[in-house]
Amino acid sequence: MSKQTGRRLHRREVVKQLLAGRGGLLVVGGLGAPTWDITDAGDHELNFPLWGAMGGAAMIGLGLALAQPKKKVLVITGDGEMLMGTGALATIAVQRPRNLSIVVLDNERYGETGMQETHTAHGVDLAGMAKAAGIAHSYSVRTGAEVLQLKQRIHAGAGTVFAQVKIDAERLPLVLPPRDGALLKNRFRAALLGPQAAHQ
Repeated sequence: MSKQTGRRLHRREVVKQLLAGRGGLLVVGGLGAPTWDITDAGDHELNFPLWGAMGGAAMIGLGLALAQPKKKVLVITGDGEMLMGTGALATIAVQRPRNLSIVVLDNERYGETGMQETHTAHGVDLAGMAKAAGIAHSYSVRTGAEVLQLKQRIHAGAGTVFAQVKIDAERLPLVLPPRDGALLKNRFRAALLGPQAAHQ
């Protein structure tokens, strides 16, 4: 039985707050609802939304952060996706990129397959797992004030950040980014590296 009780944060309000005034922030959207959320906040050439690769969002973010150490990288993903890729936490902790933040929108559900409960509905603590792996700045976020503090940490770029944000298990209309993987890759590369890099 789910342990989700009380009022939770609304996922799209959280994402809009985190991405407001984003500047040059590089944003990786995990498979499913997190990608719809970042698109709802405004489709952007520096968004890299995933249409597949479940479990890979954090590692894609790590690769970007290491390749672009002067850029701040934000991964926004879900609890189901992060649970599939928890091994990434150890590698991220060892690499310690100062410019990488991972935000897990935790509704305790697999939203894309029927809202079945994930393990976080039964007490699995992703922020605790991240801290145990060695990511010192690991937090559970449950209030609007904590979301604002999280945004400040993301933009400070003072060390790897991991946040497990507890949100409502709500079904929302889909807001889809382009489906063309080549287009998404090319526009991201062009925005990051210049137009000449788009097709290299």
